[in-house]
Amino acid sequence: MSLFGLGKKKQEVKVEPACACNGEVATYEASSCCCGNQQVENCCGGDNKVASIKVLGAGCKSCHEQYENAKKAIEELGLGIEVEYITDMEKVMAYGVMSMPAIVVNENVVSMGKVLKSAEVIKLLGKFEF
Repeated sequence: MSLFGLGKKKQEVKVEPACACNGEVATYEASSCCCGNQQVENCCGGDNKVASIKVLGAGCKSCHEQYENAKKAIEELGLGIEVEYITDMEKVMAYGVMSMPAIVVNENVVSMGKVLKSAEVIKLLGKFEF
């Protein structure tokens, strides 16, 4: 009998990296809106215009690449929206993002855990009006 856990083997805790450049991380694409609507296309009462785009990241190479790809996609679409790059971990955690990079459109997380090419960002934004 061991008292106070003495003599027991310590269990190793495996820590998963939060950034996609450091290993395999599950990817995520939004399937419902913050308002509870099950289709992102009909989000927030039909007012589905792209008002803001943010890239959340840790400042690593993959996250910066996602930021550049998002800017390129906005430029190709001819939108006058500035892409914001957020590296402050408190702000990132406020969105509930656990793997980076992540893309936030109109304050809703639409992608995380994968670096999307500019064509993939355009396809993702195709669910929204311009």
